[in-house]
Amino acid sequence: MAPLRGAKRRKRKPERALPAQEQAPPVPQPLAGDWWDAFSRRLAAGKRFKECQNFETEFKMSRKTFDYLCSLIKGDFARKTQSFRNFRFGDKVILSVEDQVGVALLRLTTGESLMSIGTRFGMNHSSISNITWKFIECLEERAAGHLKWPDAEEMATIKAKFEKIQGLPNCCGAIDTTHILMCSSAQPNSNVWLDGENKNSMILQTVVDPDMRFRDVVSGWPGSLDDSCILRTSGFFRLCQKGSRLTGQMELPGEPAGSMVREYIVGDPSYPLLPWLMTPYQEHGPSSEKLEFNKRHAATRMVVQGALANLKERWQVLKGEVWRPDKHRLPRIIYACCLLNNIMIDLEDTVRDGKPASHNHDDGYRQQVSSVVDDEAATQRDLLSRYVSRLGSRLPK
Repeated sequence: MAPLRGAKRRKRKPERALPAQEQAPPVPQPLAGDWWDAFSRRLAAGKRFKECQNFETEFKMSRKTFDYLCSLIKGDFARKTQSFRNFRFGDKVILSVEDQVGVALLRLTTGESLMSIGTRFGMNHSSISNITWKFIECLEERAAGHLKWPDAEEMATIKAKFEKIQGLPNCCGAIDTTHILMCSSAQPNSNVWLDGENKNSMILQTVVDPDMRFRDVVSGWPGSLDDSCILRTSGFFRLCQKGSRLTGQMELPGEPAGSMVREYIVGDPSYPLLPWLMTPYQEHGPSSEKLEFNKRHAATRMVVQGALANLKERWQVLKGEVWRPDKHRLPRIIYACCLLNNIMIDLEDTVRDGKPASHNHDDGYRQQVSSVVDDEAATQRDLLSRYVSRLGSRLPK
C-alpha cells in the first residue's frame, strides 16, 4: 500500500504555447548511446574533476531498466500540464523525458542536495525538486504493480525457495524495520520523532521474499515507536489477524498425523510470537533442537536484512540524515525507492547482482525484545524446531 500523499500542490498557470516556427517536429527515436552521450557530457561538466563514470556506475542500474522506466512513465510526463517543456538546462536546452528521469535518479542514487545537483546542470534547486517529484508521482501511478502481495502461484514458489535456504517449511517471507534518519531541525515537534538512540528518524517496515523483493511496505511512523507497535498499527497485521493473509497450512512429513503448520513469516526478537509470525527462542540454555531452529531462523532472516542494506546503499537519499524532510513526502520517497528495487529484480537487472557488503542496515541501534508469546504459536514453533533438528546438515532438494 502506497504511503499517504503530501499536501496539495498549487496548480500551475497554463504555459504560453510556443510559436509554430519554434515547435520542433517529431524526431526519430535516437540510438541507444545518443542520449547518454549528451547527458554524460553535461554531467562531467558539472563535476569538479570533469570526469563521468559509465552509465551503470552513475545510475546504479542497467540501460535496459532505465529505458523501461522511461517508457513506463513517458505518457504521464507529457500529460502533466506538458511541464516537460518548462525545464531547461543552463544552456536553455529543453530537458527530454530521458533527461528528467536521469536527473531524478541522480537525486535518489547520490542523495546529493537539490542545490548540488542543480549546480551540475545550471538549473535552480526548485526545478530539480519539481522533476524529482514528478518522477515519483509517475512511479506511484504506473509502477505500483511491481510491489504487491504474491498470489497463490507465486507464494508456492516463494515457500519452496525459503525452504531451500535453511529448511524452514511453509515460510512466506521475512519482516524487519529500519530507521531513516532525519535532520534534527527538520521537525518542530522533534520529541515525537526522537527514537531510542536519541536520533530523529522515520521507520520503514517491510516484508520481503527470498529474492529480496519488497512485498509489503509501511512507512511514515516516527522513530519513537517500537517495532512491535509499528507492526500492530499496520494493515498487514490486520489482514493476518482476521485470516485474510497467511492462512494456508501444510502437514509436516515425518511428524505424527495432523501435525499442521500454518503459513508464516520470520522476524527477529523485537516482534511478538504469533501463529503467522515465528520469532527465535529467547530462553537461556535452550536445547539442541531449539538452537538448531534459531540458527536456521537467523540465516533465513538474512534476506530482509540484505534487502534493507541494499536499499540504503543503492538509494543514498535514504542513507545518512535526510535534510529537512516533509513528513508527508518522505514516505513517498521511501516507497519509490522500494518500487525501483523491485523493478530491477523483475527485469533481472544484472547491476544489482551480488551480496551487500554488510547486512547491518541500522548501525548503532540496539536489538529490541518483545515478551509477547501466543500459546498456539509456541506449539507451532516447537513443531518446527523438532522438524528442522532432524534435518541435520541436510536441506530439502
